[in-house]
Amino acid sequence: MIKIDKNSLNEISNLAASDKRRRKIKNFHQNANDTLQRMLNALQEDSYCRPHRHITPVKREVFIILKGRIAVVEFDDDGGIIDSIVLDSSNGNYAVEITPKSWHTIVCFEDNSVLYEIKDGPYDAKTDKEFASWSPPEENSEEGQTYLYKLKSYLKE
Repeated sequence: MIKIDKNSLNEISNLAASDKRRRKIKNFHQNANDTLQRMLNALQEDSYCRPHRHITPVKREVFIILKGRIAVVEFDDDGGIIDSIVLDSSNGNYAVEITPKSWHTIVCFEDNSVLYEIKDGPYDAKTDKEFASWSPPEENSEEGQTYLYKLKSYLKE
């Protein structure tokens, strides 16, 4: 039995806080070939996740908020926002399933936020994600932080 409790959320949040990417994944699936990938995804507020899509092969992806506030954003092919939701259990927005083949990202609004993520497998790092050419490539760059700030400003409106 895999249990997710307050201690496990605090533990992964602490790891994310000390990670250079400002986020951390804890896998529950046994290996990369598992056809159902399940994980905790902990983020800090300043973590920039580059927009991407899953098309080789096409994968479904689900995010369920366990702690904090995280927006999930879908984009058109030119980087325009076409849909978004702020996942926050206090406002009744608990989960979202990403439209297959869509450009998307997650944006953290509160330190120590944690998602339960479910995605079709298997996982192959070479083909799992196609990154959006219209988005900043460097996670820890000034350009990435500026882009993140613009997304947050838009989502708060």
